[in-house]
Amino acid sequence: MTGDADKPDKSDGAIILGWWRANLRPDPDFGPARGLRARLRRATHVVDVLAEPQVIALHDALGRRHDPVRLAALASLLAAVERHDGHRIARALGAGDAPPLSHLRFQRLIRSDGDALALALRRALPLVGHACNVAALSEDFLKWDERVRVRWCFDYFGKAPPDAAPAVSETEETA
Repeated sequence: MTGDADKPDKSDGAIILGWWRANLRPDPDFGPARGLRARLRRATHVVDVLAEPQVIALHDALGRRHDPVRLAALASLLAAVERHDGHRIARALGAGDAPPLSHLRFQRLIRSDGDALALALRRALPLVGHACNVAALSEDFLKWDERVRVRWCFDYFGKAPPDAAPAVSETEETA
C-alpha cells in the first residue's frame, strides 16, 4: 500500500469524529468553526452544504463511499452537536422515568428516513444537551437500515439488543 496504509483501519465513525473535532467542535469556539456551523445549520439546499470545502474534504476522507446528499444531511446535523460524549443518542433520549424524548416522538423518529430523519434528530439534540457520540450517530445515520433501527429501539429502552456486537469500538466511544 501507499501512504494511506493506516486508512483502512479507521472506521467511518472515527473519520467523521476527527472531521467534527477539526471543523465543527465549538470548544474552543474560534471563528472558522463557528462560521461553518452557522452556514451548515442555515443551509436550505444540499448544494449549500456541498459548497463547503470541509464537507467535500470529508467525502474524500471517507473514500467517496457514501451518497453525497446523505453526507450533506449528516454534516448539517453534526453542526448542531456541541459536545461529543460516549453515550449513544437513543439511550440518552430514553433515559430515566420521564425520558427526554417521549415514546410517541421516538416512534416517529425511528420510522423517519432521509430529510425527515435529519430534522427529527436535529430537534432531538437539544433534549440531550446537544451531546452525543458523534462517531456512533454518524455511522447510524449513514447506514440507517432495519438493523440500526432495531438497535436504537433497544438503546432507547436501555436494554442490550439481541445482537450485542457494538457498531463502534470502545476506543471510539470514549474518544
